[in-house]
Amino acid sequence: MRRRILTLLAGILIGFLLAGAAAHFALSWNFFPDRNLNRASGYVKEVMRMVHDNYVDPSVSTYGDLAHQALHGMVESLDPHSEFMEAGDFKDLDDEMRGDFGGIGIQVEARGGHIVVIAPIADSPGARAGIRRGDQLIAVDGVTIGRDTNMDDIVDRLRGAPGTKVSLRLYRPSDKKDIHLSIVRELIKVKSVRDVRVYGDGIGYMQITEFSERTGDEFDDALDGLLKQGVHSLIIDLRNNPGGLLDAAVYVAEPFFKKGDLIVYTQGRKPGDRDELRSENDEQPLDLPIAVLVNSGTASAAEIVAGALKDTHKAVIVGERSFGKGSVQTIFKLKDGEGMRLTTALYYTPSGISIHGKGIKPDIKVVMSPEDDEKIRLQQTRDDLKTPEQFKTRFGFTPIADRQLEAAIDALKGVDALRVRMERRVSPEPSEARP
Repeated sequence: MRRRILTLLAGILIGFLLAGAAAHFALSWNFFPDRNLNRASGYVKEVMRMVHDNYVDPSVSTYGDLAHQALHGMVESLDPHSEFMEAGDFKDLDDEMRGDFGGIGIQVEARGGHIVVIAPIADSPGARAGIRRGDQLIAVDGVTIGRDTNMDDIVDRLRGAPGTKVSLRLYRPSDKKDIHLSIVRELIKVKSVRDVRVYGDGIGYMQITEFSERTGDEFDDALDGLLKQGVHSLIIDLRNNPGGLLDAAVYVAEPFFKKGDLIVYTQGRKPGDRDELRSENDEQPLDLPIAVLVNSGTASAAEIVAGALKDTHKAVIVGERSFGKGSVQTIFKLKDGEGMRLTTALYYTPSGISIHGKGIKPDIKVVMSPEDDEKIRLQQTRDDLKTPEQFKTRFGFTPIADRQLEAAIDALKGVDALRVRMERRVSPEPSEARP
């Protein structure tokens, strides 16, 4: 009996040893997929408890406060475009994507340790105050912006109730000077497709200022109106367009592609993360010469449209090299009204070209100075000033020629002339019979 008990105990001991060895083997080969997550989160939890129990001011070291600060740091240290958003900021983003928000109407981005203006939104308080693309934001309401300033804090200070004032200090690298502005916030109802017109030569023109939920419908209305007026070529002005929704960009490009054509694709970290966005156009694609205007303020979704049309030889690109933001941010809705914007992929033109960090190179290069850029922007946004005299009285200069637009018009005229020549071309008459 004793021998049986000893044998049984030995078996149990060997079983424990084998189980322990198996567990150690599994952990060492990462058979438990949450091992690293559990270890890292355990470490964060340990430090959070230490801070909570020992920090001198308990009012700012609650577990909720510490968790939110940790989330900000975790997400926003990845790249300039990823961020964790508090409930108010997430609502602001939703308002912006729908085309409505309160503020001064500028798009900013962290670049090279500075907060840089990508482009002021057309006809916004910021644009009317003279803010230019490339301006660096130094202070908002007297609060200096440092390298470690949270982007959420900056946006929150810029936005506010319509009718309230915000003071800004900016640095303009092109002039090497500081600029102080006091701007009254407005409810920004962004009309993304504007300045739709027809030139005398049958060339249609439209400016797209951003890509929001409204852009598709506005683009349809503008394009239908131009076609009804008999235009035979088109200029799409994407200068100073900071981007927006990917779906809106695809929608704008669709009429020029047949159904099933690839417009853009995104590629995430895994091979299976490729997502192709193809045209759903049920009609014949529009076959007309197109010129797309771009400059260094053309970014993100605007580059998708320009890149797709250039890559498939459907348009000529005129202007300056674009900004080069080719990353895709996915919006995640979290609990309690909070959210997260996370870079999850890069986008590529139909032939597989990524413009991230490179931009789109124009086919016809027409470089304009920052000063002329600003003058053209003002001329585009101030339709209320009807005469050159009114414009000079308000801004101190007489409206100048838009050389990039003129180059686009000349290019389309050349294409039209060639088409007419080809249509009129006939076969040579047969030679007369010899007697």
